[in-house]
Order: sequence, then structure tokens, then C-alpha cells
Amino acid sequence: MEIIVAKDYADLSRRACRIIASDIKKKPDLVLGLATGSTPLGTYQELVRLYREEGLDFSRVVTFNLDEYCGLSKDNPQSYHYYMFENFFKHVNIKPENIHIPDGTAVDVESHCRKYDEEIARHGGIDLQLLGIGHNGHIGFNEPGDELLTVTHVTELTPDTIKANSRFFNSMDEVPKKAITMGLGTIMQAKKIVLLASGKSKAGIMAELLDENAVSTKNPASFLLLHKDVTVIIDEEAAELLKK
Repeated sequence: MEIIVAKDYADLSRRACRIIASDIKKKPDLVLGLATGSTPLGTYQELVRLYREEGLDFSRVVTFNLDEYCGLSKDNPQSYHYYMFENFFKHVNIKPENIHIPDGTAVDVESHCRKYDEEIARHGGIDLQLLGIGHNGHIGFNEPGDELLTVTHVTELTPDTIKANSRFFNSMDEVPKKAITMGLGTIMQAKKIVLLASGKSKAGIMAELLDENAVSTKNPASFLLLHKDVTVIIDEEAAELLKK
């Protein structure tokens, strides 16, 4: 595991962008796993800038998003479909047929989840998976618990996650209580993983992840310690409690 301490959020975003851009240049048909939330926004802005200023080509890139809220339509401003198109997809030359995001309105959700994993496998697996991390250690929406599912599935969000995500909604009552998420097995099968963490609020979980060297279902991100190619990029605020 490589740990990079960036000066600040802007530096973190540039560093993450450079890794992704480099891999796209090496493999134009890169299969890219994507995250949402506030942390990756700067990375997407940097990728858009490289597309506009340097011609970074997304025409053959294939993307798979980690998750989507259950019950939100694609045009709902709080959906991750909407987030991805507004913040990234509509600003670059990616082909619509190469974009994959779980459907939060799927009727047969079990079948939808199974087919999502099958589609990832059909593309040869994810080459680079971009991740954020929750205050409780969740990656995607794989929440802490007694067990963690390996495949794409529907999960119930914890009160901590609902509270954290309520900043994007008018109230906590509006936050969906369930989501579709890639499982830990799907994430861990990615050939390369880049984990981002920014701000003082992430310092505690990053110290737990990077200092304790322990794997537990109580901290889903800890399973990344078992992966052979993980780069962690954190800013100085998120790194302030690290012992090493």
C-alpha cells in the first residue's frame, strides 16, 4: 500500500487525476470504477480540465459506478446518476453506452445486481477503482457489520451514513435508507485501487485504517490492506492523527 500525503484538497485532486490520466493514456479502453460524494469532485474537475486543455481522450473508457440510492430516479438531483453527469460525464467525450451506474428504480433488483457484476466481468474486470471512505469506514455503501457481502447487492444504510449524507438533502428524512452497492469482492477484484480521504473529519478513520494493520468487518475499508495495489491519497488534515 502506497500512502501519499497531499498538501491540501486541491493537491489531492491533482494527484488522483494524474494517476487516472496516466492509466487512460497507457490503456485507452480502461475500465474505470468511480465513486461519488464530495471527495472525488475535485478529481473529476481536474479530469475535465485535462480533457479540455490537453485532449485527454475518454472515448474508449468504460466506467462502472460503485453505488446508487434505492428509489431515486436517474433525473433526481440527489441521485448518483445526476451527480455523475453533472460533474463529469457531460463534460468529456465518454460514450453513453460505456457508462454503467446501478439503477435505483430497478424492479427486479436481485437480477439487476447480478447482471451488474456480470457486465463488469464481461469487460474483464475493473482496471482502476476510485474510492472515498466514510467516517465509519464504509467504501461504496458497504457498511460495518458482522458480515460483508462480496457481490453487488442492496444494503441498508447506517444512521451514521444517513446523517453524513443528509447535508446533500433538505433533511435527514429525505435521505434514502437503502442503496445498491458493489460488494467488497467486486471492489477487491479491481486491478488497482486509489482511495481518497480529505479533511479533519476523516483523520480518525484513516488513523484506524493505516495504523492498526487489522482487518475487520467493523471497518470495511480495512480489507484494502489485503489488496496488492492500493494507493491512498490523503491531505494533511486527514493525516494529522497518523502515527507513522
